[in-house]
Amino acid sequence: MSISVLILTLNEEVNLPACLASVAWSDDIVVLDSFSTDRTVEIARAAGARVYQHEYVNDRAQRHYGLKEIPFKHKWVYLPDADELTPPELRDEMLAIAADPDRPEVAFRCCFKVFFMGRWLRHSSLYPTWVVRLVRPDRIDLEPREVNCYFTFDGPEGRLRNQFIHYSFNKGISWWFEKHNRYSWHEARESLNSLGEERVDWRGILETRDAVRRRRTLKALSFRLPCRPLLRFFYMYFLRRGFLDGWPGYLYCRLLASYEFMIVVKMAEIRRRQKGLPV
Repeated sequence: MSISVLILTLNEEVNLPACLASVAWSDDIVVLDSFSTDRTVEIARAAGARVYQHEYVNDRAQRHYGLKEIPFKHKWVYLPDADELTPPELRDEMLAIAADPDRPEVAFRCCFKVFFMGRWLRHSSLYPTWVVRLVRPDRIDLEPREVNCYFTFDGPEGRLRNQFIHYSFNKGISWWFEKHNRYSWHEARESLNSLGEERVDWRGILETRDAVRRRRTLKALSFRLPCRPLLRFFYMYFLRRGFLDGWPGYLYCRLLASYEFMIVVKMAEIRRRQKGLPV
């Protein structure tokens, strides 16, 4: 039993060749493209991938289309981003899961190593962070969020022992800012929705066995704190010991604080526009 692969792309000609090479063991690679203007589609087809194109609205809508509207050859689907590499150890672990028909899990989370300036950011990247990467599309769904999708499962979930490699900056610092400038609008709206609708799951702060619940609780709490950019830097650089990652760790923590600042400023703009005030 093998595994299908779904990769979402938008102008990923820099990252896609290495990503595709690392999943070449799959006989069913699907690239869902958001109408790239570079060589992304050409590269995907040359590698033998099936290419679909769908207009991007938000992360949840695109992933939902990919998992629910595209037919896959296999029951299990692996979900790498284009700037991720899949080591052989992770490949073998996933193939062993797919080959076992008695596994009760319907999804698996995996942690990853972020590389920046040639260095693994062990501390400043919030390692280990667990993200969904292996799923059965018929047994999962996605919550209605604009960005940073949350999955729901019709059955138990598991964790993979091995990790993937994440190269967030292969396309350059300017591209990172452009991407997070777009994402910050989604995060600003989600933050305002959280402030207006959600309550803080205070018990989740003390949760040690469910890292996903604890992370969501801390994020909901952060929406309610003043000086978010400064607090984000202090948390990442000092409490999470980002300083141990050297100069790359310092720069990375500053970048995350700048992203937080984008969100805060755009929340203020949205509030002013809702009140009919000038920006």
